[in-house]
Amino acid sequence: MKNYLNFETDIKDLEAEIEKLKDPYNQSGLTEVDTQKILKTQDEIDEKLRLIYSSLDPWQTTMVARHEDRPKSKFFIDNLFDDFIPLSGDRHYAEDKSVLTGFAKFNGQSVLVIGQEKGEDLDSRIERNFGMMRPEGYRKTIRLMELAEKFKIPVISFIDTPGAYPGVGAEERGQAEAIAKSIECCMKLKVPTLAIIIGEGGSGGAIALASANKVVMLENAIYSVISPEGCATILWRDPKKMLDAAKAMKLSAKDLLDLQIIDEIIQEPLGGAHRDRNLILTNVKNSIIKNLNVFKEMSSEEIFNDRKNKFLRIGRSKGFIENIDELSSLVDHSGNLKFIQKHRNNFLIASSLLILALALMIIFL
Repeated sequence: MKNYLNFETDIKDLEAEIEKLKDPYNQSGLTEVDTQKILKTQDEIDEKLRLIYSSLDPWQTTMVARHEDRPKSKFFIDNLFDDFIPLSGDRHYAEDKSVLTGFAKFNGQSVLVIGQEKGEDLDSRIERNFGMMRPEGYRKTIRLMELAEKFKIPVISFIDTPGAYPGVGAEERGQAEAIAKSIECCMKLKVPTLAIIIGEGGSGGAIALASANKVVMLENAIYSVISPEGCATILWRDPKKMLDAAKAMKLSAKDLLDLQIIDEIIQEPLGGAHRDRNLILTNVKNSIIKNLNVFKEMSSEEIFNDRKNKFLRIGRSKGFIENIDELSSLVDHSGNLKFIQKHRNNFLIASSLLILALALMIIFL
């Protein structure tokens, strides 16, 4: 049974009509399939999907990213990679089933695959903790990423999580430290790393694995520091203002590409990735091939510097550094820093006088 979002009511009605037309014996008086009407109705569905999905607002995009039928990490791992060998455990506490990890072959090349997995039905979602990783999950991925670097094996991550698990037990076992260590590990690797955001890229739970040389997103995926509901609750104390929050957070793939936070958008089939799984598989496969080829002729140091400079460039379109392609040394070439250093004492005196004036105002007023 197909699942529909609340803005797809017309699509639902038309597809129900097609199903009836394909089975004429369920309708009294009809004994043959009306092919022409089916084709006409299908064209109408395609046109409505084109209109709807060409003008999705950020909240509707969030709903598509969370769609129940959307392909999950396990689907991509099962269909894109050969000889996948799952590896478990963090060697400290336990196995975290919300993340699938293991070595596999991609086009004959050995790769480490990491996939945050939400699950396909209620039982598997509970077992996978709805894709929310615990500290042991991050420690497992750190262990395997370090192993991949030892054998010079590229790392491919599929990101799909609402965020790291916020439970008491996870916090007691060092959730924040595990996320920080995972980010540190990703940044230190000297092998190519590719992160593909296939659904939700939520908060530190996503960035822990998405600190990669190349970060790509499916067209209707989202990537944000917090969920729209969480943001609305904090800012306006009203979770119903999630549309305003979603707009402000710039969480869609198009916005993030404009901000140069991600490197590429993978086009989805009309109506979302769940409507044509074979096509989305082909698009993701082509993207992986293209991005891995970029690093074939690069040395370990060049791969490391490429990743470092990628993150240093974010948000630096204006600032002290004029040439944002040369960031390794973080040397100031604009003269602004020298000006500040030259007049540092004046700044300190002015700041001290301002603080003193404020203190006197508080005392005497």
